[in-house]
Amino acid sequence: EVLEKYQPEVVRYLLVSSHYRSPINYSEDSLKEAKGALERFYTALRGLPEATAQGGDTFVARFGEAMDDDFNSPEACAVLFEMVREINRLRDTDMRAASGLAAQLKALASLLGILQMDPDAFLQAGVEGKVNAAEVEALIAARLQARSDKNWAESDRIRDQLTAMGVVLED
Repeated sequence: EVLEKYQPEVVRYLLVSSHYRSPINYSEDSLKEAKGALERFYTALRGLPEATAQGGDTFVARFGEAMDDDFNSPEACAVLFEMVREINRLRDTDMRAASGLAAQLKALASLLGILQMDPDAFLQAGVEGKVNAAEVEALIAARLQARSDKNWAESDRIRDQLTAMGVVLED
């Protein structure tokens, strides 16, 4: 039943983000948190060109140490989140380094069975068939026009309408 609502990768992340010796808090809230965590990962990866895994030797070493420490996957996931912060920081100054670190992130995450989808495919999953793409595009165009007209109330109203439809805008 859970797979009707969540992608399999969300369930996988929920499982690996808990230590195998600890009980898993399996609830709707924990699934939402797992989905949110994966969205942060995929948002960091989105828009970066393909690259060879490079850089991040400290992260790689810490990830390995966590996994060697009684398969401490929660700590390994924490290292992956630190990599996301670094990717986001590098994105503004060195796209090549950000891309190399993103490839390294994907390589490490593959050991946990996560982050193997295309970022856009993951972030848009579950939206197909639920929203009308033409309607969304029209609302985005109307919002852009409202913003250029400095009609902030209308822009906010449209953004809220899009959010209610499950569409997240990034300005």
